[in-house]
Amino acid sequence: MKKILLALLCASSLFSQTFTFTAIPDQDETKLKQRFSLLATYLTKELDIDVKFIPVKSYSASIAAFRNNQVQLAWFGGLSGVRARLIVPNSIAIAQGVEDPKFHSYIIANASTGLTKSNNISKDISGKTFTFGSKGSTSGRLMPEYFIREAFDKSPNDIFKKVGFSGNHSKTISLVQSGAYEVGAVNFKVWDRELKEGKIDTSKVKVIYKTPAYPDYQFTARGDLDATYGVGFTKRLTVSLLKIKDKKILEAFPRSGFISAKNKDFEPILTVGRKIGLID
Repeated sequence: MKKILLALLCASSLFSQTFTFTAIPDQDETKLKQRFSLLATYLTKELDIDVKFIPVKSYSASIAAFRNNQVQLAWFGGLSGVRARLIVPNSIAIAQGVEDPKFHSYIIANASTGLTKSNNISKDISGKTFTFGSKGSTSGRLMPEYFIREAFDKSPNDIFKKVGFSGNHSKTISLVQSGAYEVGAVNFKVWDRELKEGKIDTSKVKVIYKTPAYPDYQFTARGDLDATYGVGFTKRLTVSLLKIKDKKILEAFPRSGFISAKNKDFEPILTVGRKIGLID
């Protein structure tokens, strides 16, 4: 009888645990809440455990929460994911969007600049005011900066009249559209979505360059999930993410679906991060 009670107590304790996750704050808060509340509800049903989304205020805060085990899963960008896995032993990338292995950034410009779309980064962006997204963003900072450095063989501070960091992609679009900055770098998915939603006035701001493809977003999980939530939990979590078919969830990301991911998929990000000094 005692053994049965002990087993029931252990099972009850496991079920009472909460599984938490976070995400880089790459868009406005409303979009993030919509996206991740839907995912939390879905995972709660799939995993038979209470799943909660914990918002953070910055890219660095998402990494800190993951490092401190305040969250066990995170939707990271390429750079933040690489950084997190470097500081949390045995953590692994487990899933990514169908579009994420071949991601892009857009360079956008205010119409007043007279800049037009080109297959190369226009030398005419030199001397303009320029805003990246977050300092820790892959698509809003790391890769655009890399391609700009390659084009000019100079650092952004030596190319532009003023360099800023908006904090997220939605804000970058807003700043360039208003003319607060003449040129900026933005995640192509956020641009395409906001354009579709009618939030972008193309008479005021336009895309002038699309970068080559690079790997970006992914779900990264801590390596101790099975020890905490039971043997096989990591696999169950991965399968749950890969089989998402709910159109509302997919549209909220926005992704057409999810595919498997491995740490080695993001080695190009590690290489670039080290090359321009964003990763030690």
